[in-house]
Amino acid sequence: MEHLDDAELDKIFKRFKRLADKKKEVTEAELEALVSDVHYQPEDRYTLNGVHVSCGAPSIPTASVSMNLPGKEPQTRAATGTGPVDAIFTAINRLIPFEVTLLEYVVHAVSGGIDTLGEVTVRIRCGSGENERTFRGHGADTDILVASAKAYVAAINKQARFETGQKQAAPATLAATKE
Repeated sequence: MEHLDDAELDKIFKRFKRLADKKKEVTEAELEALVSDVHYQPEDRYTLNGVHVSCGAPSIPTASVSMNLPGKEPQTRAATGTGPVDAIFTAINRLIPFEVTLLEYVVHAVSGGIDTLGEVTVRIRCGSGENERTFRGHGADTDILVASAKAYVAAINKQARFETGQKQAAPATLAATKE
């Protein structure tokens, strides 16, 4: 088993406390999801500060997303969509400097009950032709819309890390990195 450093333990403990404040009992599966969400996430170039969603019948789903972007002050964008997740992803797309296509969106309830932790996994595509790459992202939260935003941003961060590595890699190395 890998060891967690003090900073990771502190993050996990803070998220555990927030989760425990929201619900009566935290299951082992939910704790594992929190550890996975914190421990297996490399340094992010884009960080999610907040998500606000307004939806319901007969209104138009609208989302406002605030993020930290590399080398910039925090930015906020709003968008509408066919549903709340579409509105969130569209707002995030307005904040990033490259095109993203959502290929897969999966929601999983970690345990049972109304107050369960939700896990979201997304798969996105960036680029086209020989430069096309796919990336997966994972997010966990008691609010499935926040988990969705976290997963989408996690996938975007993988793409951003790939681009940074690609600019520094030799052409022979690039062919071997296609996912």
